Amino acid sequence: MTDSSIADVERVRRLLIAAAREGRAVSYSELLSDLGHRFTRPRMRAVCRTLDAIDEAAIAVGEPELAVLVVRESDRLPGQGWWGGARALVLGYDGPWTGPRAMELVHAQQQIAFDYWQDR
Repeated sequence: MTDSSIADVERVRRLLIAAAREGRAVSYSELLSDLGHRFTRPRMRAVCRTLDAIDEAAIAVGEPELAVLVVRESDRLPGQGWWGGARALVLGYDGPWTGPRAMELVHAQQQIAFDYWQDR
């Protein structure tokens, strides 16, 4: 596999929809492995750009975001980039991006994706 698989929006989207239908989050490492790569920080950053594109397209058609399903293995929360920019404002969240409050928000957002994709 080449790094182009990381930028394959449709393929990554299909993997995340499958995870949503199963009601589970995936780690960055697991997602990269499913794409044929071992985890490295540059690859993780590249997959984050793909996740941004997936979420932008989802929002445009009224679907829930999927990037929230991709989490760190250490604490099962999305990386810092997920919390940045307009997302926090849209969600009305101004707390830390680690800890119990963050986990509560992430679980709620994940559940929205799980519920949406469960029967589709």
